[in-house]
Amino acid sequence: MAKVEEVMFLFRKQPQEKIELLQLLRNIQIFKEVDLPTLRKVVNGLKERKLKKGEVLFYKGDTDYSLYIVQKGMVKAHIGTHTYATFGPKQYFGEYSLLDSTPRSTSISALSDTDLIWLPQEQFNELLNKKPEFAKGLLKGLVWRLRDYNVLEAELTNKNQEIRKQKEEIEQQRLELETLNHTKDKFFAIIAHDLRNPFSTVLSLSELLAKEFENFEPEKLKMFISQIYKYSNNTFNLLENLLQWSLLQTGRLVARPKGTNLADVINENIELLKGNAQQKGIELVWVNPSDCFAFFDSNMITTVIRNLISNAIKFCSEAGRIEVELSVDSEYCRVSIKDNGTGIPPENVAKLFKLESNPSTEGTSQERGTGLGLILCKEFVEKNGGTIGVRSKEGEGSLFFFSVPRFEKKE
Repeated sequence: MAKVEEVMFLFRKQPQEKIELLQLLRNIQIFKEVDLPTLRKVVNGLKERKLKKGEVLFYKGDTDYSLYIVQKGMVKAHIGTHTYATFGPKQYFGEYSLLDSTPRSTSISALSDTDLIWLPQEQFNELLNKKPEFAKGLLKGLVWRLRDYNVLEAELTNKNQEIRKQKEEIEQQRLELETLNHTKDKFFAIIAHDLRNPFSTVLSLSELLAKEFENFEPEKLKMFISQIYKYSNNTFNLLENLLQWSLLQTGRLVARPKGTNLADVINENIELLKGNAQQKGIELVWVNPSDCFAFFDSNMITTVIRNLISNAIKFCSEAGRIEVELSVDSEYCRVSIKDNGTGIPPENVAKLFKLESNPSTEGTSQERGTGLGLILCKEFVEKNGGTIGVRSKEGEGSLFFFSVPRFEKKE
């Protein structure tokens, strides 16, 4: 038999309002598991109270331990002028005051003329003492309430985890945007200064040669042409780095590693840059050349080696020495490029390889740079599964080194 039909069977001789009250009590959590005969006793013990508009039922801190049900009108729960909740017809409040003698946490006032039905704690306790099954029903109701709390807590935990994940994603996006902003600033700085200045020098020298060529001695002409070559070469290298860097930032440059003899790449770059070193009287040597097969993208690692040797030439004094060395362990091939040049101040070593703080200094022959090459080297090496680092002492030179995964070449 359905619950409503049970109610009608037990109370067919009772007023309709008592049947409604019984149904309302059944909706209150602590009474959900109480049997119908016991609920009838609760209903029979309910009392009536009327409030005028603006009248206070009880104040915050009062020891009013009762359950209240609104029959007609409306009340508000408030502290001072701040309203926390309102209760209208067939709504209830204070049910846990029947079990817990804690002072009221808010005040209750009538928003209009209101009729209340209430159950005081004393009467509730009498039922508990007289009918053990009443206590059992209440306990079951509280157990279900506890389960509901556990479900809510689990849902809240999941929501908190989602919020934490979203927060982490937002933080990651913020960092990415910050990096992109640094990238944009660096890009414009290079265009505005490091590209403009060399072109201005080349244009000025070439214009002077075009207008006054017949008036210059051969030695002077050779010096001008050398200057034009030097600035053009530096600008070309910068443009090449800038192009690769921009492709990297936009995700269009992807590493395609394969098993390759690293010695071939090193030898190719030494031969390419030997002329630049000789112009400054620098000895560029490969110490103990040997083969080492590794797994890497040839174009990227070629750029790394070319940049590191070019930097060594840039900061090495005339008649200096640059040593390139290749070593092997069980997992990696490691390339070291050592010079006896000016070295790097300690405060600048920590700033290398970082776009936002990368220092740029002039070479021993006033060569200009942007620091972009080292940033490119770091990204290329890491994309090939290796690491890059530096050791340097001011006035004694620098040692740059990087590694790439070793490749076992089968005969």
